[in-house]
Amino acid sequence: MNLHDWIDELCDALDVETEVDEALVLDLARTAAHDVTKVAAPITTYLLGFAAGQQGAGPAEIEKLAARAQALADGWDRPADAPDPDDVDDEVPDDSGVDHSDDAYEGA
Repeated sequence: MNLHDWIDELCDALDVETEVDEALVLDLARTAAHDVTKVAAPITTYLLGFAAGQQGAGPAEIEKLAARAQALADGWDRPADAPDPDDVDDEVPDDSGVDHSDDAYEGA
């Protein structure tokens, strides 16, 4: 079975009618895998498809979305094991000796 047959069968199984630019998707997956991390490839292509579906994007809009993702991956400069700079690693105080049974919580 070739890739075109697989795509046709998969579209039938998922009950979708679409044309797939497999070269565009594969190029984006390759860039994400090489420039970000290997496991970024399927997530990147999934999110491209999700964005395209959510926005009702046609082929031209999908190319623009893919180009934005491609540019992000091309410029990715963090190693796969680099810490997220937005993560806060502050020490959490130990308040296990404090009685919180009478505390009021927002929304409760």
